[in-house]
Amino acid sequence: MRSAQAEAPSRPPRAKDRQSSSPLGQPIPRKEDEALLRGRGRYADDVPAPAGTLHAYVVRSPIPHGLIRRIDVSRALALPGVHAVLTGEDVARLSDPFLVALKQPIPQWTLAVERVRFVGEPVALVLAEDRYIAEDASELVDIAYEPLPAIVDPEEAVAEGAPLVHPDCKSNEVSRRDFTYGDPDKAFAEADKVVKLRVDYPRNSFMPMECFVVVAQFRPSDGSFDVLANFQGPFSAHPVMARALRVSGAKLRLRTPADSGGSFGIKLSVFPFVVLMGLAARISGRPVKWVEDRYEHLLAASSGPNRVTHIEAAVKNDGRITALRMDQMEDYGAFLRAPMPGPLYRMHGATTGAYDVPNLYVVNRVVLTNKAPAALIRGFGGPQLYLGLERLVQRIALALDMDVLDVIRKNLVPSGAFPYRAAAGALYDSGDYPLCVDIATGEGRLEDLKRRRDAARAKGRHYGIGFAAVVEPSMSNMGYLSTMIPASARERAGPKNGAVSLATVNVDPLGTVSVTADLTVQGQGHETVISQIVCDQLGLKMDDVVVNLEMDTVKDQWSIAAGTYSCRFSPGTAVAVHHAAGAIRDKLARIAANQLNVLPEDIEFVDGMIRSKTNPDNGLAFARVAGTAHWSPVMLPDGMAPGLRETATWAPPELEPPSGDDRINTSLAYGFVFDMCGVEIDPDTWEVRVDRYVSMHDAGRLLNPLIAEGQIRGAFVQGLATALYEEFRYDDKGGFLTGTLADYLIPTVTEVPEIELLHIESPSPFTALGAKGLAEGNCMSTPVCIANAVADALGIEHVPLPVTPMRLHALMAGPEKTPPRQAKATSTAATAAKREGARELTGSGAVTIGAPVAQVWRALLDPENLKATIPGCHALDVVGENDYRAEVSLGVGPVKGRFRAEVRLSDLDPERSGRLSGGITGPLGDASGAGMLRLEPIEGGTRISYDYEVAVGGRAAAIGGRLLDGAADLVIRQFFERFASRLGASSGAPSASWWNRLTSALRKPQ
Repeated sequence: MRSAQAEAPSRPPRAKDRQSSSPLGQPIPRKEDEALLRGRGRYADDVPAPAGTLHAYVVRSPIPHGLIRRIDVSRALALPGVHAVLTGEDVARLSDPFLVALKQPIPQWTLAVERVRFVGEPVALVLAEDRYIAEDASELVDIAYEPLPAIVDPEEAVAEGAPLVHPDCKSNEVSRRDFTYGDPDKAFAEADKVVKLRVDYPRNSFMPMECFVVVAQFRPSDGSFDVLANFQGPFSAHPVMARALRVSGAKLRLRTPADSGGSFGIKLSVFPFVVLMGLAARISGRPVKWVEDRYEHLLAASSGPNRVTHIEAAVKNDGRITALRMDQMEDYGAFLRAPMPGPLYRMHGATTGAYDVPNLYVVNRVVLTNKAPAALIRGFGGPQLYLGLERLVQRIALALDMDVLDVIRKNLVPSGAFPYRAAAGALYDSGDYPLCVDIATGEGRLEDLKRRRDAARAKGRHYGIGFAAVVEPSMSNMGYLSTMIPASARERAGPKNGAVSLATVNVDPLGTVSVTADLTVQGQGHETVISQIVCDQLGLKMDDVVVNLEMDTVKDQWSIAAGTYSCRFSPGTAVAVHHAAGAIRDKLARIAANQLNVLPEDIEFVDGMIRSKTNPDNGLAFARVAGTAHWSPVMLPDGMAPGLRETATWAPPELEPPSGDDRINTSLAYGFVFDMCGVEIDPDTWEVRVDRYVSMHDAGRLLNPLIAEGQIRGAFVQGLATALYEEFRYDDKGGFLTGTLADYLIPTVTEVPEIELLHIESPSPFTALGAKGLAEGNCMSTPVCIANAVADALGIEHVPLPVTPMRLHALMAGPEKTPPRQAKATSTAATAAKREGARELTGSGAVTIGAPVAQVWRALLDPENLKATIPGCHALDVVGENDYRAEVSLGVGPVKGRFRAEVRLSDLDPERSGRLSGGITGPLGDASGAGMLRLEPIEGGTRISYDYEVAVGGRAAAIGGRLLDGAADLVIRQFFERFASRLGASSGAPSASWWNRLTSALRKPQ
């Protein structure tokens, strides 16, 4: 890791008094790692559950939109070990829908009430003695839906006549605000050129290793709830939860565990399940525990919103951008969970990014669709904004026939302009953006990329260079979301602004220091950095400080801003820790001065001693001085209270409410990231390979460079995932298509290239430690940097994210030519099985049965034989000639359940052929299809050939095509093996797939 130092504001108070041996700013390994690497972490699922705890399983909607006509839970309740089944009727009776930021009728309860609006929406909750029984019982919950048209494309959702996600809203566009700063119309009228672009940001998430966990108890004695959950904050969701439970805030005790297996913004969205499990505990009279599985997490936990941006720039011929216009349409799925629509407004004050653009027009639209609700993920709002802005900068360079770097340099905020007020109100605290660009491109780095590009292109390969310059905000202004409503409405509602951070430092009678703070643990290393800050103030060793970050809203300090999100630690909670430790230092200095007969100003804290600066031999052990406050209060200076416990509150004045003209300083501190990369695209496979990546950061003062580097590398990997791999996909009717990690692709270590990190430090004048946040920057910069490189390599305007080989091939190959029509035999599979919006499976094969044709034919028409032959069949009833109704259990990967099936035999040509058709429905989805069986006598038995066509919808369609294809082959194989066994004959396996035939051939010796 390389570093350089830029001119920056002088260090804030106290920094100048640090001893040279201070651990602050040093690359100290994380204190947390010892336990975590030895498997001794204490995660939510590790916390012992109370005696008598019931286990919950969520029954979810298999369809994207529909009315709930009936829920019959009687069979589930009859299963031994099941204690209760909750439905929407129960939660509507005992709770209220969640508050939303908009004054719109968008009610969301913890379980669907009357209507479902996305695949995976919770519809019922089963409570049982263990998770296995609860999951088995969920298959017995009989729910009848009346399907309704679904809408998944945000642009189609706002078209006239589109199906309404919430009919009472009258439109799927539930919010629109127009903002004007400066005089953009004049700037566009006077522009030498107008450059326009449309970009689409995909819906994606970042996968924590640990999914949601909630353990809830209800206390009838006072009507309170006690809940343990791996909730990350912000704690502005706490009053939302309490209100939904119809209790005061003090009666919802929310606790968080000591460790968390990652979050990346996702674990904000556990809060609806905090309420649901609380209600379940109240109804059942028992503690309730729920652990989300990976399939549930993929299906419906949360994601970042997808956004459609139309952006244009007014530019001069020299490359200067004089104005921007943006139309941002953001898709939040079926509901607005608090504090949505955060990603659309969190970056609002910094909409012009790193550029000095005085004129701006912005349209922000909030759209609802039949997809799972979107919320916060790492970098929220930044990746969406910069994909449009930085792609536009590249297009400007092309339009003006300029070098991209020249356009970037022409428009960067000047070095001497800080603090700088952006057009929409953000107050950039410090930085030197041109210097960062110079350092990143210097020392031969840019020249090396150009050499690689030229060499690749000379050999006919696709190679491109991309750039991205972004401003990285940290510590959000809690009033930013109020910009969503007009100034007149804000005035009536009262101002919303600020961000409070709290920390408590305590010194016990033996001199041990302990710290608590308003954070939730997610793996960032907060315990280590907090210890460094305290040791810096008190002259102690790292092991002398104990940090406990298990949050408890009943007894710990917290505010609505509490939690871990928006990089609030370094400019927020770290400052509160610094102030609390400083208050302890001041008190101990007065105590020691009184005992050493010196002035408090002459006291210093060094290596566990409190001593005189002018006479270092005149000193006392830290523990002895601290003990005075506990053991000998009469020896304290006059007027000093005994004990050593200080709670500090930090509320920066720069975070003001929105102004009357809608300007808002959306965050306290703003770092800067400049990325540069080279990518090569394989001309045969269209795979994108990152050849070299350089990332330059200015995050103010680095409190721990080692942890900082780890955070940046993590953000880079997730930015890479957005660019090349990860996307939640839905079909055009709302079916979810990426319900396994075989279809939702997460890069592994083999796909992650090396990143070269560079730093300068421009300390923030607004924070006591000069530090800014830095854990989100590459989530914002990396996707568009790679997109720009791909655009440069291929000479294209539209770069779809993620940039998969399939997408690039389709983009470069153009529309596929329609093959000439040819005479073709009528398909033997039922084309009626095709259903719009469903995932279609087709196949064919053959099997041999060691029995004569006549015997095989009679067996096919025998109901008892079919019952024994159909895999997973529990019962089969005859409802007509060759017409049956059955109950079967099927499982594919993570999806398994009990289904109602209809099976029909028709178009019978005795002992020659027949048509098998029907469908299945159940809580996990549905399928319908048909196939043709043909019988042919052969030596020693009968050959049965078949082909089929099946349409799969609902939850089952989410597991991915590869698993479904494999499952279809497996079910057919099992059917014929059982069929042959019933006849007492041998069975030849169905014809091998092309892949099996290929791999078998490759294994044969040549």
